[in-house]
Amino acid sequence: MPVASTQGRARAAELLARAPLVDGHNDLPWALRALVSPDGAEQFGEKSTSVDVFSAAAEVDLTTRQPALQTDLVRVREGRLGMQFWSVWVPCALAGDAAVTAVLEQVELVRAIAARHPDHLALATTADEAEAAFAAGRVASLIGAEGGHSINSSLGVLRALRRLGVRYMTLTHNENTPWADSATDEPVHGGLTDFGREVVREMNRIGMLVDLSHVAPSTMRDALEVGTRPAIFSHSSCRAVADHPRNVPDDVLASLAANGGVCMITFVPQFVSQRFAEWDAGLREAMEEAGQNHNDLAVRERFIRSYVQRVPTPEVTVEDVVAHLEHAREVAGVDHIGIGGDYDGVRAQPRGLEDVSCYPALFGELLDRGWSEDDCAKLAGGNILRVLRDADA
Repeated sequence: MPVASTQGRARAAELLARAPLVDGHNDLPWALRALVSPDGAEQFGEKSTSVDVFSAAAEVDLTTRQPALQTDLVRVREGRLGMQFWSVWVPCALAGDAAVTAVLEQVELVRAIAARHPDHLALATTADEAEAAFAAGRVASLIGAEGGHSINSSLGVLRALRRLGVRYMTLTHNENTPWADSATDEPVHGGLTDFGREVVREMNRIGMLVDLSHVAPSTMRDALEVGTRPAIFSHSSCRAVADHPRNVPDDVLASLAANGGVCMITFVPQFVSQRFAEWDAGLREAMEEAGQNHNDLAVRERFIRSYVQRVPTPEVTVEDVVAHLEHAREVAGVDHIGIGGDYDGVRAQPRGLEDVSCYPALFGELLDRGWSEDDCAKLAGGNILRVLRDADA
């Protein structure tokens, strides 16, 4: 595995001190629920939506190292993170009114975390507010909703989330919504339905970024066709490099560039390594044979514990992530790429990118490979801030 040189890491640290690093996706809010769950609920278990768990999650002291998590404020500072879109994800198992209730609680949890740590975090709802927080030495905390099921097919709920400061919504999660096909479910709509197109138009109108991570390629193409504002992928990688259904085909990357949007490359092992993608396909097959649902993340986590004893996971490294960054730069252009690590949304990250302290290693490696500081600044946050500012207008 290439390791950034000492000089490369030092250059990266200096760069990220002046050019904000904006990560598109971090699942800390739900991971905190799991951390404090009194019944030992799985990371993605439904029981961790209880009020007691919500209150306890808000009280976790993130100014100390939290070894059970991939994110805390000590490592955030070490990683030179400048701005974070905190995911207010809720499981697909929560449907209808329950999903709406859960996503509202998640938004409130992000606000409570920021209020508990005012010396480190500052809520931001616009690009200007985010840049002001960064200039003041605090990590700008933005909010992204993951999974269109959380609006319960209601444009009124969508507008309410926007008023609460939610700046993007991922149109689906692992399962289809009544109006959009997911990348990891059996297609039923052929992309977006008429209502799905209305959702995209309304998001454009109210200044909420359309996030195409998790959606089927047909949904990606429909959203880019109907959209009038730049779209994003908050945490996805390149299908040409790792053939996983969650990744972005080259024709969509090219269309995204024409749209003015940004693909925020993720670190998730099964999305960045072809060998790990094949391992994950084998896992899915084994779960189906056992009558279990690979899309149910709590069920998957339990199944993996025994599965890895028989079929160990392949090693994934920084080099795998760099391959996606360089491919996306080649296809979409340097003005249309970003970073979306998905920390605390997966059980383990690549070697060298294990937690949020590791961003300088990645950027040091890019600088060592000859990436210019200007291009690294665009990747780090310049591109996504441009898209956010466009939506602000």
